[in-house]
Amino acid sequence: MKKLLPVTLVVITIIGYNQFYGSNVPTGDVRSPDRAPAIAYSDWRSGQQVQGRGVVIRLLSDDNEGSRHQRFILRLNTGQTLLVAHNIDLAPRISSLRKGDMVAFNGEYEWNEKGGVIHWTHRDPKGHHASGWVEHGGRMYQ
Repeated sequence: MKKLLPVTLVVITIIGYNQFYGSNVPTGDVRSPDRAPAIAYSDWRSGQQVQGRGVVIRLLSDDNEGSRHQRFILRLNTGQTLLVAHNIDLAPRISSLRKGDMVAFNGEYEWNEKGGVIHWTHRDPKGHHASGWVEHGGRMYQ
C-alpha cells in the first residue's frame, strides 16, 4: 500500500493538470518521429531544434521580406500542422515540391496556436547555430 501511494498521487496530479489546463497535444501517435514537435507544441516551447516528417497539405507563396523563404504547410502523423519557412537565400529551393509529397525536416521550432513554424532548415553561414535541413524526393536541401 505504501508503494502505491506515490504512484497514485502522480496519476491524480497528471489527471488534475490535464483537466485544469487542457491538453494541447495533437491527437495521433505521439510515439512517431513527430514526437518532438508535438511535445514542443503542447508545452508552448520555442527555439528548440526538432526533427519530423509530414505530408505537404498546402504550398504558399514565397516570403520575400528580408531573407527569402519558401513556405509550405505540413501535416504530421500526429495531426499537428507546421508551417515550414525554408530560407532560399541560404539553401536551394525545393522546386519539385507538390501537395501530397512527403517531407522530412530538421529545424528550429517556434510555437504558435496553429501548430508552429519550422525555420533554420539550412546551414548557419557563421557556424553559431545548429544546421537544419529539408529532405524531399531523396534529396537533402540545406
